[in-house]
Amino acid sequence: MDGVSTASHFRHASSIVIDFRNVGKTYRSLLGTSVKAVEEFSLQVPEGEILGIAGPNGAGKTTLIAMMLGYLRPTTGTVEINGLSPREYVQRNGIGYLSELVAINPKWRAETALIRYATLAGMSTSQGRARVDELIELLGLAEHRAKKVKALSKGNLQRLGLAQALLRDDQILVLDEPTHGLDPVWTQKFRDIVTELRRPDRTILIASHNLDELQRLADRVAIIDHGRLQRVVSTGYEQSAPAVTRFRLTLAAGYDRILESFPLAEDAGRGEYDVTVGSIQELNSALADLIRRGALVASVVPEHSVLERQFREAVGDPQ
Repeated sequence: MDGVSTASHFRHASSIVIDFRNVGKTYRSLLGTSVKAVEEFSLQVPEGEILGIAGPNGAGKTTLIAMMLGYLRPTTGTVEINGLSPREYVQRNGIGYLSELVAINPKWRAETALIRYATLAGMSTSQGRARVDELIELLGLAEHRAKKVKALSKGNLQRLGLAQALLRDDQILVLDEPTHGLDPVWTQKFRDIVTELRRPDRTILIASHNLDELQRLADRVAIIDHGRLQRVVSTGYEQSAPAVTRFRLTLAAGYDRILESFPLAEDAGRGEYDVTVGSIQELNSALADLIRRGALVASVVPEHSVLERQFREAVGDPQ
């Protein structure tokens, strides 16, 4: 593994909850051919962390999650959750899980499905019904509770799947492409929900192609490609880290002052300018100078987030 970056807010003192040790998984066909889905994967996830998992299609994310949930056994190496094998941990404690493709009996009604899942999770009738009512309200499913699953839109089905994953107060939560099918309003609400789910004794894994989502929610993101862990990226800006980055500045006033503070600024039209800086300090110094000259800055947005830049480098697409 190379290019490891650790967030300043990373919880060094927290105990390790999920431990991948030199894990590999090889699929073998009846014809004797083999495909290595995961190779030499090692990663520790501490209590209280939100870890993102990102990678191109076929990178090995789904296989990693399946091994962590105990659905698959590693070909090499070990996976442990609080010192137990995944299957043993799940049997004893359970894990909240939202799969990439939500598969619920299409003939069931939404509320009935949640009640049945609550029963399977070992919740009493009264406890299960109370929790189902709470989640239906939280996820805006009240008007859909009596509908059959097959009648739900993709977004509503996704919210039903998320409700199922949140039924129990599990200490580990795994969300695979959780905003798939959600509209912008519910994507934002999902982020709010995850923020509220964060607590010192809960560990959350989010696998997503949406790098902006992971940038906003995760403490760190594991970038996987060709079955290998390429790097683990902090989603925060570190003051000492170099940041040769382009930013899009939007001004509400003082357009004629931009070149005095950013001599190489490129006019993108409609009060927007593209600027390149070598560090966070340089960006702030130039912005302070621009504001002193009377400009009114409406927004500053990086061309690529910390995560997106690292992702492009890790998977061989630096452009």
